[in-house]
Amino acid sequence: MKIVVTGAGGISAAGARSVAAEGGQIFVISMDEEQCSMLTASIEGSAYAVADLADEDQTVAAFEAAREHLGEIDGLFAVAGGSGRQHGDGVLHEMSLDAWSGTFHMNGDPMFLSAREAIRAMQGRGGSVVLVGSVLATSPVPGMFATHAYASVKGAAISLATTLASFYAPQGIRVNVVAPGLVDTPMAVRAAEDPAILAYASKKQPLAGGMIDPQDVARAAVFLLSEDSSQITGQVIAVDGGWSVTEA
Repeated sequence: MKIVVTGAGGISAAGARSVAAEGGQIFVISMDEEQCSMLTASIEGSAYAVADLADEDQTVAAFEAAREHLGEIDGLFAVAGGSGRQHGDGVLHEMSLDAWSGTFHMNGDPMFLSAREAIRAMQGRGGSVVLVGSVLATSPVPGMFATHAYASVKGAAISLATTLASFYAPQGIRVNVVAPGLVDTPMAVRAAEDPAILAYASKKQPLAGGMIDPQDVARAAVFLLSEDSSQITGQVIAVDGGWSVTEA
């Protein structure tokens, strides 16, 4: 497998290492050069490009660099994004247009541009795209996670995967979504420092007994990127420790 991973920390890093552990080749794209350097230094034969994946020109250039390094692209693990709280994401009646737009720009634009460039590279030969959603898109918890723009853009990931999977299936290009629950990553530091949220997570995600290890999400992504899932497309796999089927 020759895989592009967007982002270089948390779930992205776990995904890159998991693909490499299965014998795959990795190219990482992220804004954070220090994280890119540290991650690729730990994965033999990997390389990276520093780019803002919400910028079209930078994204195109980064994927060109990926193709030069890998020779071809078999798969994309599109993780890059983040919490919209820094833009003012929250409950709808208190949210500004800038908060809504900023959250979609941070999460939706990298998803679109990365998927577009990967699919352009895969046409004529097939491949696999794995987008990252969230359980908040379909299983909200309004008392603790009322970030309506973030939930909406993660719902858009599901819709995008569905329509892409339908259109590109005849070309052998598969598109699926992994939808994590509350994962122990730098983005979840607010939750990790809140005793009430941690207590809630221990009941809401009983399989994990709390926050989920990024490696668990990575394993699902590697499955969807590999030939082991060659007949799977247009699907959402929730890696949520039981979140979506459990009351806390």
